Amino acid sequence: MQSSKRAQASEHVPTQSPVAPDRAVLEKRTSGDPAEAGKAGQATEVTVVDPAMVKRAVSAAALGNAMEWFDFGVYSYIAVTLGHVFFPSGNPTAQLLSTFGAFAAAFLVRPIGGMVFGPLGDRIGRQKVLAITMIMMAAGTFAIGLIPSYASIGVGAPILLLVARLVQGFSTGGEYGGASTFIAEYAPDKKRGFLGSWLEFGTLAGYVGGAGLVTLMTALLSTHDLHSWGWRIPFLIAGPMGIIGLYLRMRLEETPAFAQLEKEARTKEKARREAEKRIGIREMIFGQWRAMLLCIGLVLVFNVTDYMLLSYMPSYLTSELKYDETHGLMVVLAVMVLMMCVQPFAGRLSDRVGRRPVIAAGCVGFLVLSVPALLLIRQGSLVAIALGMAALGLLLVCFTSSMPSALPALFPTKVRYGSLSIGFNVSVSLFGGTTPLVVTALIGATGDRMMPAYYMMAAAVVGGIAVLLMSESARKPLPGSPPAVETEAEAREIA
Repeated sequence: MQSSKRAQASEHVPTQSPVAPDRAVLEKRTSGDPAEAGKAGQATEVTVVDPAMVKRAVSAAALGNAMEWFDFGVYSYIAVTLGHVFFPSGNPTAQLLSTFGAFAAAFLVRPIGGMVFGPLGDRIGRQKVLAITMIMMAAGTFAIGLIPSYASIGVGAPILLLVARLVQGFSTGGEYGGASTFIAEYAPDKKRGFLGSWLEFGTLAGYVGGAGLVTLMTALLSTHDLHSWGWRIPFLIAGPMGIIGLYLRMRLEETPAFAQLEKEARTKEKARREAEKRIGIREMIFGQWRAMLLCIGLVLVFNVTDYMLLSYMPSYLTSELKYDETHGLMVVLAVMVLMMCVQPFAGRLSDRVGRRPVIAAGCVGFLVLSVPALLLIRQGSLVAIALGMAALGLLLVCFTSSMPSALPALFPTKVRYGSLSIGFNVSVSLFGGTTPLVVTALIGATGDRMMPAYYMMAAAVVGGIAVLLMSESARKPLPGSPPAVETEAEAREIA
């Protein structure tokens, strides 16, 4: 949305913006009609996207997100081992609860991270904040690989683990909102779903990387080696991965939407724009209360089902169903690869039919199929488990492919990063990240191993209500932004 050389649409071709060379803007000026005379300055701007810059932005955001979520995949899939290393106890359920408790603790500080990094991203820029979150996440993950075991330093070991997890959670508070905002503000309107779907493709790639590494280690290492030193390897890899992710993000230009906001702050509207940029957290929450509630509801169903399938199910297969650990991890890994293959096509589908139908299909599917899918999984055979997990995975793609484009469209540019980060992380902290802990506790209290299905069904009801109340955003400009197109011909047609 960068203001470049502006001219009448019928006479000039838009030129590249000197501020952000990734886009150009075409402006339709008012005619001499008296009815338009009072609309001075209210021009119709159309953003023309530079495909090369968009590809770079999407790739960097997705790759960075994959590196961020590599740790979450590793932590989830190696949870049983971490329970032995940091929480020695004669009760396997207590060990698993303690490990998932440390996992959930990171989500308690995510809203704080969102409240810090979100407004900061709206004030100093998306790119700068995403670089900061990359550094902090890599440092926290790398530190876990260096922590001595409980057998070496006693209670200090789980305390240090908790501190490292809190650093990770704080940094992740600014990650998803920033990455999804970054892609959404670069993407042309008619391809925002397709391009946004690559963000969750990166998330799945991170999970696959973590799951694949843990699966390989579990197959190659003895239990003694895995408990003594093998578990450290995935976390230590985060160091060089973080450097790569930081390099990719530092090479990015600022998003056009934010750069336009900054440019306008240096014009005759400086005072008003500066006031907008100083919008406080109160305005980001209560000034956007309806969008905030919709965001929380959508994120609830998205993350409860996400963490249930990708984080909790490996441990559920091992601890509750006594299924072979290696085979369980391989099934989950195969399901994630399947999801990655379907993800871009589902994102393109959301551009064609809309975000609401795709998300609604996921909600209805989880409401109807959660119990049958879990019953299949509980049969215990490899085929039955694979079919049940695949069914849940394909339903989850309805969310992973649509949410990165649907959520940023709930908020205007001036508060998008902040409001989305706060709403997203509040919902994840309360409902998503606590899913493994809550479901494990519910099974322990009731003895009912169908609790995962009931929990997903409840989340689907909440998500369905949010879908009914949200507006369709596919093929439409983001709130507070002009239309974004791929070609100058499209820009002229709109203008």
